[in-house]
Amino acid sequence: MAVLVTGGAGYIGSHTVAALLERGEDIVVVDNLQQGHKDAVLGGKMYVGDLRDSDLMDRVFEENSIEAVIHFAANSLVGESMSNPAKYYHNNVYGTLCLLEKMTQYNVGRIVFSSTAATYGEPESVPIHEHDRTMPTNTYGETKLAMERMMHWFDVAHGLKYVSLRYFNAAGAHASGAIGEDHTPETHLLPLILQTALGKRSHISVFGEDYPTEDGTCIRDYIHVSDLADAHVLAVERLRQGGDSAIYNLGIGQGFSVKQMIDIARQVTGREIPAKAEPRRAGDPAVLIASSSRAREELGWNPTRSRLEDIISSAWGWHSANPDGYSTKKQ
Repeated sequence: MAVLVTGGAGYIGSHTVAALLERGEDIVVVDNLQQGHKDAVLGGKMYVGDLRDSDLMDRVFEENSIEAVIHFAANSLVGESMSNPAKYYHNNVYGTLCLLEKMTQYNVGRIVFSSTAATYGEPESVPIHEHDRTMPTNTYGETKLAMERMMHWFDVAHGLKYVSLRYFNAAGAHASGAIGEDHTPETHLLPLILQTALGKRSHISVFGEDYPTEDGTCIRDYIHVSDLADAHVLAVERLRQGGDSAIYNLGIGQGFSVKQMIDIARQVTGREIPAKAEPRRAGDPAVLIASSSRAREELGWNPTRSRLEDIISSAWGWHSANPDGYSTKKQ
């Protein structure tokens, strides 16, 4: 029996594939390579294509004994989601509908969903708990929340059990150095900082210095990508053991501001890393910090790699060895 990983060539997806392979799992990956990289997939069987391609997905389910799905495939740029909401509803929401319909058709009743803290919007209190209000401030978060709700109603109608993992800011690189973070365009803070340290950028932009935080910049909860991957593996096991549908936050419970991230990266890399203030971006909440006590208690999740200096050191190792990312290996 195999685990289907949609978006498995992407950043978090590829690290989750690696974690599954380390545990001897049979893996099937579907990725349209819009953002993913073939070279990031360290094993398993791969189909290049889109979840909205009905014929392709029939092949995937007919040619493999799929017992569970881990669903990463989605567009995830907050700024782009605000300027092009149709793209996000079509790819994220409709793409998920297509996937759930195929799962129902082929009697696959378990799915682990890559969700986001963006479903909460501007939090009412910190740290954020799973029962807190969900009121996204951007289209990306709104589509992820719609995807969660869709899974709920498929559970009601068809008994499809899901675990939704609302995580905060993934960062870092695999301990082997084989895979790391590379998006086009790159919008994530840590790789942008490290590209600046490598001289690939003239400066790192700081979007907003007037937030209601101690230094005026946004605060986020950073978690090592391999710790996130472990949570997905544990969530699959929970569903295999008959667990009911559930939502879990994944974070460390400690926040760092943009300026703090830059300062610690300067220490880790020994580079200057020039920074420049820019206007706020639409849809960015001031503070996002998670309470992950439920995941720790119910999944047995124990993040061990997420000290910020360790996260940045692992990412710096990968970026230093791959200053052009996967670009020289594009397939």
